[in-house]
Amino acid sequence: MKIGIGQLLVEGGEPSRNLERAKRLIEKAANASCELILLPETLDLAWTHPSVFEEAETIPGTRSDYFCDLAKKYAIWICLGLTEKNNDKRYNSSILISSTGDIVHKHRKINLLEVEFPFYSIGTQLSVCETPFGKIGINICADNYMDALCLGHSLARMGAQLILAPSSWTVDHSITEEMNPYEDKWIRPLSELATTYEIPVVSTTSVGYIVGGPYEGKKMMGSSLAISKSGEITQGELNEFASDLKCVELEMGEAKWKGTQFGEMIKSKTK
Repeated sequence: MKIGIGQLLVEGGEPSRNLERAKRLIEKAANASCELILLPETLDLAWTHPSVFEEAETIPGTRSDYFCDLAKKYAIWICLGLTEKNNDKRYNSSILISSTGDIVHKHRKINLLEVEFPFYSIGTQLSVCETPFGKIGINICADNYMDALCLGHSLARMGAQLILAPSSWTVDHSITEEMNPYEDKWIRPLSELATTYEIPVVSTTSVGYIVGGPYEGKKMMGSSLAISKSGEITQGELNEFASDLKCVELEMGEAKWKGTQFGEMIKSKTK
C-alpha cells in the first residue's frame, strides 16, 4: 500500500491553523494516490500545551468530524493524533478513519512521560483493527520507547500487519541536524519491531518549536520514519521547519505466526 508520511508544523493552542495545514497535507497525499496518510500526535493543540484543559474535545467531536469529512471527500484513510476530552479526563489519543469517513479505531496513549501526567490520563486498552489492507495496530510516540516496546510486541502478537504511531519527537533547542538525535531513541526500537515480526512500522512526528507547557523552548525536528518489514528505512526531512509529505510504498506483513508460535519464532531468530 502507498502511505503518506505527513510531517506537520504544529503550533501550541492553535487548532484552526494546525487543522488547515493538516488538510493541505491530506489533499496532497490524495493527489499522490496515497491510500493512507499518517499525521502526528496531538496535532490539534500540540503536545502538553496548557490549552488542553479548556479546549480538548470529545471523540467523536467537531475536530474528529473535520477529518472524517476530509477522509470521505478525498477517499483516503487517515490516522492522526488528537487531544481527547472524556468527562473530567483528558487523553492523548489517536484515531484511524476509513476512506468512507468512519472512525474505525481509537487508541489512548499508555506510556505517558512524567511531564504528561498533569495533562493526560493513561490509556487502558490495546487492540488491532481489521481493514481492507489487513490488521492495523496503533500506538503513540513513547509507547515505542525501548523500555515500553512490549506494547508494540503485543500489537504484533494480536495479529497487526502494520503498526502506525502518531508522534511528537522532542529534542533540546541546541540539537542540530548534524547530530541526528533519533538513531537509538526511535530507529532502533521501531526497526526491532519491524524486523522481528516482519511487519512495516510507520511513525510521523510534528515539527516546530514548543511554546507553552513544561517543554517550552524545545523543538520537534521531523525525521519521521517508515520501516519496511525487511528493515528498509525511509525518513522525513530532519529540521524543525521541515513540514512536508513523503510517500512510501510498503508491503503489509503476512501474519505468519499465532499464539505460542511467536515465542518459537523469536527463539529461532535469537539463536
